[in-house]
Amino acid sequence: MSLSWMAWTVPTAIFFGTIICLLIAMRIWEYVSPGGSPRVGILRFETTRGDRLFLSLLGSAFIHLAWLGLVGPDLWWALGLSLLYAVGVFRWV
Repeated sequence: MSLSWMAWTVPTAIFFGTIICLLIAMRIWEYVSPGGSPRVGILRFETTRGDRLFLSLLGSAFIHLAWLGLVGPDLWWALGLSLLYAVGVFRWV
């Protein structure tokens, strides 16, 4: 199978590897502590751990896109902001 249609660079591999590791970590967390007790946070709808992971990834994508459009290609600060956002989502959403 030819994968030449995709620019498989090191950052691309790290990106997809990180998402795979997050999914594996969530599976292990679910195995250790089943259920995850859905809760209602500041958004006023019930979320599970998987929902909060999805919201974190989606929000991080928007943070990075906004950073690229407004600031430029230096994404280290956007990464830090995204990590803080993810911690906030898992804590309060």
